[in-house]
Amino acid sequence: MKPERIILVLCAHNSARSQMAEAFLRKYGGDRFVVYSAGLYPTEIHPFTHRVMTEVGLPLDGHHAKSVGDFLGKLTVHHVIIVCERTERECPKLFPGALRRYFWPFPDPASAEGKPERQLVAFREVRDDIERRVLEWLREPDSAEAPR
Repeated sequence: MKPERIILVLCAHNSARSQMAEAFLRKYGGDRFVVYSAGLYPTEIHPFTHRVMTEVGLPLDGHHAKSVGDFLGKLTVHHVIIVCERTERECPKLFPGALRRYFWPFPDPASAEGKPERQLVAFREVRDDIERRVLEWLREPDSAEAPR
């Protein structure tokens, strides 16, 4: 039996970018990986995150913001993907057990200013960028590498 390859996607709040990346990684790589997401300072999933993911057929029903502490020392993570600059600065440079660590910085759509329509556009842009990056990464040899 092939060992499970576990991905943990990290962000500051686990409210938008990491949730989106988790959903896309499950959709496109779910047969290759077990995927989780977490935040350094978890809050709640942003309502626009729910909305834009539902628009692409990936509703986040049952998802909730989780803390990185929920995973530390509790499972072996093979790939850590950090999707925000704040987490990159504050996260340990070596995640225990992780074979690979990736930094994919995406702008925080929750920080978009203006009317709700403009904010929603920001969420869609980040969602689409994350989907493209996930698809690119899944084609890279490192993503398919089995745990040692």
